[in-house]
Amino acid sequence: MQVIPWYRLGLYEKAMPSQLSFVEMMEAARLAQFDFIELSIDETDQRLSRLDWSLPERDRLCRDMEQTGIRLETMCLSGHRAYPLGSPDASTRQRSLRIMRQAIDLSVDLGIRIIQLAGYDTYYDPSNDSTRQWFAENLHQSVNLASQAGVILAFETMETAFMNTVGKAMAYVDRIQSPYLQVYPDSGNLTNAALSEGHDALSDLASGRGHLAALHLKETVPGKFREIPYGTGHVNFTRIIQAALALGVRRFTSEFWYLGENNWLSNLQQASQFLRAHFPESP
Repeated sequence: MQVIPWYRLGLYEKAMPSQLSFVEMMEAARLAQFDFIELSIDETDQRLSRLDWSLPERDRLCRDMEQTGIRLETMCLSGHRAYPLGSPDASTRQRSLRIMRQAIDLSVDLGIRIIQLAGYDTYYDPSNDSTRQWFAENLHQSVNLASQAGVILAFETMETAFMNTVGKAMAYVDRIQSPYLQVYPDSGNLTNAALSEGHDALSDLASGRGHLAALHLKETVPGKFREIPYGTGHVNFTRIIQAALALGVRRFTSEFWYLGENNWLSNLQQASQFLRAHFPESP
């Protein structure tokens, strides 16, 4: 009798060397016992250029996924950090919507189900009433585009006060009222926000009940949000995974970064083993 996996654990693309081909990344993810890869579309020209991939390039990538058995199932769309939906510059806002349209089109062609949105109205400019209003207006347009394509947009909880909690993300989810806008929280950012703002991270996570598309599993320490090895920070992975499972989450992504180490493949394997040890054997 075939045993059906009851949760999926993905791997953030940036945990691997950037010079690898997609086939090499997929094979590495498979060897490390991850179930899928999260594609990165960040603010660099190199990764933003993926939005312009030709149809043959997209078709070739689909064949790579079929060949390896590891698919690109989610997208981390952090390119909006440089081109935010709420930018005070009109041309930048236009670019942000173009990035959104292209990201949705790419997701459709590759079979990506969820686009994780960075929860920033603006990043390099100050946030104010105007940036928040532009963000809300352009978010509404973005959700309309996503709903036509059948692709879910889901907010990442970030390191800035604008959207560092599930509760703050839910304010926009409740405002838009679309099944195509959900929340994709980050365990490390939630833990840091709970500490700095004096609330309980699990209660905050529960405020997204019914709207949690997936969960990033990332380690942090107070005041620092990235590049913290698993097991050396203050995220209680057992508690947050159990809480997420109780809320119906079944899709998780391991978020950490390749930092030039030679033993990067063994680091992938150790990360997979570390995180899977925090899941119960059955739901």
